[in-house]
Amino acid sequence: MARFSELCLGPLDTVPVSVVAQPGVTLMSLVADALGSRSQGLHPTWRRALRSAVPEGAETVLRPLFTREYSMVPDCLTPTAPLWETDLSVQLERLADVLPAQLLRELETDFGGTVPRQWQSVVDRPKAFIQAYAAILGAVWEAFGPIWARAGSLLAQETERVGVAVVSNALPLVLAGLGPKIRFTGETLYVPDPHPETFQRGARRVALVPIVSGYGASVFSFDRSDAVWFGYPVPGLNTLWTAQEATVERDRLKLVVGAVRAGILRELARPCTMGLLAATLNCTPATVTYHCGQLEAAGLITRERQGQHVVARHTASGGALVTLLSG
Repeated sequence: MARFSELCLGPLDTVPVSVVAQPGVTLMSLVADALGSRSQGLHPTWRRALRSAVPEGAETVLRPLFTREYSMVPDCLTPTAPLWETDLSVQLERLADVLPAQLLRELETDFGGTVPRQWQSVVDRPKAFIQAYAAILGAVWEAFGPIWARAGSLLAQETERVGVAVVSNALPLVLAGLGPKIRFTGETLYVPDPHPETFQRGARRVALVPIVSGYGASVFSFDRSDAVWFGYPVPGLNTLWTAQEATVERDRLKLVVGAVRAGILRELARPCTMGLLAATLNCTPATVTYHCGQLEAAGLITRERQGQHVVARHTASGGALVTLLSG
């Protein structure tokens, strides 16, 4: 059974939100999937390319980071600190210069003074590990860098999508659709975690970090003092897998809520049965039911059974959202 860490965000209209195109988060997702046996939904072609790009023995070097019982990466080994530094070359140079004593201190702190045996090879030769680790990450990014560059339009579109959602009070829909592994209910975000904890956002900023790896990507950090951040699959990944040109979405309603939900909201300018919605939008009834459930949870529509039919209609908020984003 999947287990989840919880992040209690508080009232969403008071949450400061940023989108950060942080390549280090994508890099860690790529490494976890291709070399750490932690599936992120990476396309098989990309996985094979990355495995062939790294030095021999890379998976053995990285094994301590991805051992299931003690899956963690010390802060000094993460190419995501500071989060706002988005030049990955700077982050990789910092990693290569990590002092062995710093790594050993962090391991002692992270594991409460008793470092698991899986990390013993690192403890015995910390300098050699740091050098090998930095070389592996550098090789992965050298192979993947051109794909990250091609994803620039997707990342820009995601920044716009979240910005529009924030100013139009549609952030709950964005949070509810961040990916198959991430859930959002009420004011709480749930992310998969083998060692689940509950976190309070407090006054910290929320950073959304779109990841360019796979549709199962999920990377997060909820214990920083300056911000909480979580990574999720950037919408439109398939355009990179198929070498299609990523297109910029100009329909603001579709940009924020997605094509199916935008269609539902527009069709509900008048009350409509679920069956008619499915037929009009050329979707299966199950698909329409799922998306209507998400819209209802966000307070944008209501559903009511009338005889043999279920009739959906806008709420005042739903109608206002359509008007705001269709102007």
